[in-house]
Amino acid sequence: MAGRGGESSGGGREAQRVADELRARIGHVYPLGSFLPAQRALAMELGVSRDTLQRALRELANEGWIESRRGSGSRVVKVQRIQSSTAKATRVRGQVTLAPFISEAFEQPEVTLDVYTLTSESLDAHIRLQSERIRGGFISPQRITLRMLLPDPSLPLPYPRVKENPGDSRMRARLRLITETHTASLVGALRDLQTEGLVPSVDVHVRHTPLTPTFKLYLFNAVEALHGVYEVIERPLELDNGEVVTALDVLGLGATLTHHVKDPTDPGAPGTVFVDSMHQWFDSVWNHLSE
Repeated sequence: MAGRGGESSGGGREAQRVADELRARIGHVYPLGSFLPAQRALAMELGVSRDTLQRALRELANEGWIESRRGSGSRVVKVQRIQSSTAKATRVRGQVTLAPFISEAFEQPEVTLDVYTLTSESLDAHIRLQSERIRGGFISPQRITLRMLLPDPSLPLPYPRVKENPGDSRMRARLRLITETHTASLVGALRDLQTEGLVPSVDVHVRHTPLTPTFKLYLFNAVEALHGVYEVIERPLELDNGEVVTALDVLGLGATLTHHVKDPTDPGAPGTVFVDSMHQWFDSVWNHLSE
């Protein structure tokens, strides 16, 4: 498709940062059906131009998170869904984001988190939030251990890609940049906590595996799991140079996550079997297929 202006790649990265921040707020700060703040106020809060904010809002609208209408603002029309058959389902009903699960994990003295995902985008926002909670003295974990599995950057992934031109490498380059940026951000945020003496022990490892992620997985403190499959969608996507392409992509934040908890009294309970099997799968890939 034809380009829509000559915004620099730097402007594109800034719009991506704003889109990431707004995604992290959807469902938490901005619940389903609520309106985002007025563009002028939101641009000022985020420290960006109106043009950059509008570009970020177009991306969220193209992904189906918001609906924007002239004169009425931008309304949240989709949030991440978490389904659970455990007692926790009642406690978190209405809080349909990853946030309460990450928050509860970080409230423990020892935090262990194993993650398998296409990108580190959504995890980065949650890690930075927990970092601020620790700095503010609201929580005080003594040990944090994170293992994250990402796809090998050299792997020819089937998504994201330009629909009409599978050989176009710009989508893969964009994915690689997003992943590298967010991975460096979350690793730095965690290691800074130890450097500053706020958390006595921080152990962070990121490995790459030659597998195309078809699902995302979070394992919390060896007793809980969140699991969700990626759904391939077609959507318009604006590249850094302003060109709009039709992309085949997956939206990690849009995946419905299922919640499973181990039953300490019943090794044969479905939740126990699921969490244990996912741990075994993660360890097998970590030990034998990643580097």
